[in-house]
Amino acid sequence: MANDIKLLMLGAMYENGGNTTHRFLDGHPELFVYPFESQIGSKLVNDAMTSLFPVKYRWPVFSLDATPQQDYFAIIDEEGKVRSRTPHVSKFRHVEFDMNDDERRDIYVDYIKKTGRSAGDNVAAFFRATFDAWKNYNRTGNEHWHVGYSPIFVVDTEKMLQSLPNSQVLHVVRNPWSAYADTKKRPVPMSLPNYMRAWTLNQYYALYFSQKYPDRVTVVRIEDVMEDRNKALAPLCEKMGIDNMAASFDAPSWNGAELEEVYPWGTLRKVRPTDNKQTAEELSQAEKDEIRAFTWQYLHVFNYTDYV
Repeated sequence: MANDIKLLMLGAMYENGGNTTHRFLDGHPELFVYPFESQIGSKLVNDAMTSLFPVKYRWPVFSLDATPQQDYFAIIDEEGKVRSRTPHVSKFRHVEFDMNDDERRDIYVDYIKKTGRSAGDNVAAFFRATFDAWKNYNRTGNEHWHVGYSPIFVVDTEKMLQSLPNSQVLHVVRNPWSAYADTKKRPVPMSLPNYMRAWTLNQYYALYFSQKYPDRVTVVRIEDVMEDRNKALAPLCEKMGIDNMAASFDAPSWNGAELEEVYPWGTLRKVRPTDNKQTAEELSQAEKDEIRAFTWQYLHVFNYTDYV
């Protein structure tokens, strides 16, 4: 299964437009788009970056002696499992989502019985079982790619590309001023130095892997996605062999239903260039200058030098 599934994984630093881009891909007739963040990581992830990024967003690690059922429950998938098992406490309880998590587990186990256990096979089975079990998914019959999204996933790009030979990675970057201005609105926001360390690390890996695997890794600015989805996503669509003029690019959606705002899927409520610019202007001049000092080496690369 790992050898034949076509899987696109999106990654982005927090408040960089990953959820927004994910919602623009939703509804594309050739894509099975995961309904929420596809948090495929496991608690066994333990490396140099574990202290920087939540393990739920990472490429999963599985116990050597685990059963397929144990592997399934090791995949954190917090948003999906909470919505299925305890919908009354889910932030997505307002949308119709007919998927029984126990049924998905059983389908997953059946897949693994045929393929055997590996990180790639486990991830492939997880995505396939999701859409097999999702009863009210708005199908077209033309889907041939699965699409997931996890923040900061770009740091594990190589692990996925090696495990899933037909996979692609899309990394979304947003100017650091607007991104930080939005992250400040969280109940417990990251400090400016910590946020910029994570932001720059994401861009480092995105540029590194896009040069190492140019046919399988695409980097796009959310500013360009906001301005012209068809043009911005055309290089990715060409690599995937899908239509870049799909009507789904006209507006963000969930299960094909248009969303007035991306929230609560993401913190970017509106996806217009003017709103993005205004968000950056919410910062003080001292904050703007400090962000420029932290990110100077990437501002020219992404054409953000004169953004503020």
